[in-house]
Amino acid sequence: MLDVQILRNDIHNVASKLKERRGFTLDVDAFVSLESARKTVQSDTEHLQAQRNTISREIGHAKKNGDDQKASDLMGQVSEFAGRLKSNEDTLSELQSKMRDLLSGIPNMPNDSVPIGKSEEDNVEVKKVGVPRSYDFEPQDHVDIGEKLGMLDFERATKITGSRFSIMMGEMARLHRAIAQYMLDTHTRRHGYTEVYTPYLVNADSLFGTGQLPKFEEDLFAIPLTDEQKFYLIPTAEVPVTNIYRGEILNADDLPTKFVCHTPCFRSEAGSYGRDTRGMIRQHQFDKVELVQFSHPDHSYDQLEALTGHAESILVDLDLPFRTVTLCTGDMGFSSTKTYDIEVWLPGQNAYREISSCSNFEAFQARRMQTRFRVGQAKTEFVHTLNGSGLAVGRTLIAVLENYQRQDGSVEIPQVLKAYMGGVEVIEPR
Repeated sequence: MLDVQILRNDIHNVASKLKERRGFTLDVDAFVSLESARKTVQSDTEHLQAQRNTISREIGHAKKNGDDQKASDLMGQVSEFAGRLKSNEDTLSELQSKMRDLLSGIPNMPNDSVPIGKSEEDNVEVKKVGVPRSYDFEPQDHVDIGEKLGMLDFERATKITGSRFSIMMGEMARLHRAIAQYMLDTHTRRHGYTEVYTPYLVNADSLFGTGQLPKFEEDLFAIPLTDEQKFYLIPTAEVPVTNIYRGEILNADDLPTKFVCHTPCFRSEAGSYGRDTRGMIRQHQFDKVELVQFSHPDHSYDQLEALTGHAESILVDLDLPFRTVTLCTGDMGFSSTKTYDIEVWLPGQNAYREISSCSNFEAFQARRMQTRFRVGQAKTEFVHTLNGSGLAVGRTLIAVLENYQRQDGSVEIPQVLKAYMGGVEVIEPR
């Protein structure tokens, strides 16, 4: 969340920037009202505490002088102060809870380098790598390729669970696994990430920390445990990995800390009905290799460039054409200050499609999680958090199928994946 001190110092400027860049209307009156009430209660509390301390000293003097009656009268006043202080504490706690609710619904402030815009039409291309292949036949999409191979089944997956699920079989399932393994090996061996294995279920505190709760609960799959408690299936490994250090203080010398994690991801895709319903582009369950970094604030934008490069390198290795765009303010995620989208070329759709989002959140998530690093012996600061897909495994599979398809329905295996496929060079129809 945003630093409340910034809001206290210049609420109208913050509101203006959020409106201009995010299209978000900050409830200034609600914030000002809560702040005014907090100041009043806090001031009264401090006054009562000062009076209580003064009377406590007087009680000590009275007892020392043997004036038991005066000491008894003064002790009665202290008891009265205790009741009023308890009432103030309860009121202050309620006000802080309301303020936390207000702050938790405010999006992050975009970095000044982010282009201002309203939708993906206003995103800015910063890089294009590779040239789409030419085919002497009409290229098919991954659905037709997979079904003709006899290795991709949506009908049975729908029978087992429902729509937007799939079953992969044989060498396609092996290719999916090979892609994930190649990504993990590349990021750990070449880019210096530490591989982690995390839970696929998380609690509400974890989702609050990374910004999915409370605003985006409808996008999640919840698993009730009791009437008052529930777990959630992870929408991305960002959630459990970023929360590894929730409530902890890191050493500055350990920054940047870099983790990579392969998990399934689960999303309800609320509000996306009618979009990408064909095939594996937008499913309720998919795999992703996630990159997460904890950075010193002075270096987080350099780390964002590096992290984005790490994700791009997988597409370079696979010889898949792609482009990278900077998301405009209107297309960015709730918690991000700057995001790059990497879009891979899909000949079956004749279009570039997102395969990774790489974001810097600055201290927005760290403030929600209370994740700090130590500066010197006493002072602490919030770390900056970053993450990005390195890459979405299913969409990478789609890109390989479509870009490496052959006219007879077979699919070539990219050179770097052949060792992970046990030497298989071509996937033939079953």
